[in-house]
Amino acid sequence: MTDSTYSVDADKRKGGRVDLLIEFWFYFRENRGAVIGMWFFLFICMVALFADVIAPHGPIDQYRDALLTPPVWQEGGDWRFLLGTDAVGRDVLSRLIFGSRYSLFVGCIVVSISLVIGVMVGLAAGFFRGAFDTIIMRIMDIVLAFPSLLLALALVAVLGPSLTNAMIAIAIVQQPHYVRLTRAAVMGERGKDYVTAARVSGVGSIRLMFVTILPNCLAPLIVQATLSFSSAILDAAALGFLGMGAQPPTPEWGTMLAEAREFILRAWWVVTLPGIAILLTVLAINLMGDGLRDALDPKLKRS
Repeated sequence: MTDSTYSVDADKRKGGRVDLLIEFWFYFRENRGAVIGMWFFLFICMVALFADVIAPHGPIDQYRDALLTPPVWQEGGDWRFLLGTDAVGRDVLSRLIFGSRYSLFVGCIVVSISLVIGVMVGLAAGFFRGAFDTIIMRIMDIVLAFPSLLLALALVAVLGPSLTNAMIAIAIVQQPHYVRLTRAAVMGERGKDYVTAARVSGVGSIRLMFVTILPNCLAPLIVQATLSFSSAILDAAALGFLGMGAQPPTPEWGTMLAEAREFILRAWWVVTLPGIAILLTVLAINLMGDGLRDALDPKLKRS
């Protein structure tokens, strides 16, 4: 085969990938909520990335002359602190900005751990079946039998309160969803003609699993990863609120809520603003996940 033939094949593959991206964006942008969610999520990512530049103050800097200062639009507000200060004089806006880093970090780490381990275990269970599949699925059923937050809370209580242990616990709790989804997708693919042809041609089990079958199972896993990202942020905030996640003075949104509970009636901003940050971020990610599902699932595409 000549070099020109290789060049033509490469151009065809590149053109095919471009066409797929164009088709994906066509279906994704039809969901306006998903597009809005995507832009808001990108905004949060930029805020987290440039927090040191954007934040007007340090996240743990205390101003003793400005305790529980209200937002600037209320009487008594101070233009140094646009969204007010908390009970020890820390700027709420700066803590919200730096808190975005922790939330996105938790989501990335939890989804990465859950996705890698869950896909490998589910892939092996769906491909080999038999006793291994039975044992794995019964373990996953046991994990799913417990309420997710309660199980995460119990695991953190055993491991010790910290953000790292909270991420480990949340990753364990999310594991069954990836295992079951991957197993179901593999079982649906392993009996198809292209898998049989690859097996007959002498392709080994490892290559058959990871090169032949797995790429055709990625669409639902991408959607699950997106939705799990928001669940991880919520669970981390819940554990932080209960005192089992990030510890003070870490500017994590759930921990900020926990520290502000006693001021809910006389300083609404220290409770409301972290809650709004969690709400908008999780909503944006969920909307984006819905758009990914619509764009990646061929059953939902209109002809």
